[in-house]
Amino acid sequence: MTLPITPADIRTAARALDGIAVRTPHLSVAALDAAADATVIVKAENMQRTGSFKFRGAYHHAASLPADARGRGIIGASSGNHGQALALAGWLLHAPTTVVIPSDAPRAKAEGAMSLGAQIVTYDRRHDDRDALVVGLANERGLSVIPSANSPHVMAGAGTAALELLTEHPEITTLVVPIGGGGLAAGTAVIAKHLRPGIRIVGVEPSAGADTLASLRAGHRVSLEEVPRTVADGLGHTTPSALPWQVNSLLLDDVVTVADREITFAMGYAFQHLKCVAEPSGAVALAAVLANRLDLDGQTAGVMISGGGVDLPVFHDLTSSAHRNGTPAHA
Repeated sequence: MTLPITPADIRTAARALDGIAVRTPHLSVAALDAAADATVIVKAENMQRTGSFKFRGAYHHAASLPADARGRGIIGASSGNHGQALALAGWLLHAPTTVVIPSDAPRAKAEGAMSLGAQIVTYDRRHDDRDALVVGLANERGLSVIPSANSPHVMAGAGTAALELLTEHPEITTLVVPIGGGGLAAGTAVIAKHLRPGIRIVGVEPSAGADTLASLRAGHRVSLEEVPRTVADGLGHTTPSALPWQVNSLLLDDVVTVADREITFAMGYAFQHLKCVAEPSGAVALAAVLANRLDLDGQTAGVMISGGGVDLPVFHDLTSSAHRNGTPAHA
């Protein structure tokens, strides 16, 4: 099967993002190595512009549009991070931006998009057809749709995070990434398998919303019966996005799941040991390592913390509760 993106597309995205996106830091600490029985290198995309890896793909897609299309405006749907990324991309490229966001998304994410001039349209994620709303607004206003995952440019932009990590740390043998729509995992898998064909790529989903795992077991995309109820709101998808699925169904070596309590424990662990703030969706890959979902056995593992968009009171409540309830596995 011909994949929707190539390693060359990711290198093109890296050139487009040079000087625009942050080359986020790679973090390590002895306590995490001991907990994982491995050398662990964390890619801190929570320190990316707007607080998540999403800026990479949103900007790359928006910048690829013809000038007249950008002038008419861009639109996308988001649980929060993609919306903020779109807003900043639109601001930088002088493109009016509309963001369609769930009414229950963290307040900080919506406010971040509005502060950059984006117009916010809300919907009920359990009753409204988000995609139909986006298409309707795009047709009505002549806007260009920039999906959060289902775009070659978005996937290629997301893959630049893994390109940076593996260029600096070619010794990595296992790379662990969150999966929501699948764009980050897809971009990561394409560039990682190109740079190091024997590398193992493991995706991580919340156990309450494991649509990619269910699809892999079925051999085709499946839809969950209900919108997942998980603390990892950014990963609350009911079915994998079509284009990322084409990549992930072929290149992912495994998908594992983590419970909400393991996610919130990982958030607190990242704060205490790595000195960084991870939102629930951004912490799932670290959670899988701390909860012993992977047989690392002395390997060198790369772990993506994909975002840090969480309200301070929510962060405090979640991490305090996780600390009171003890630690998962051997962390």
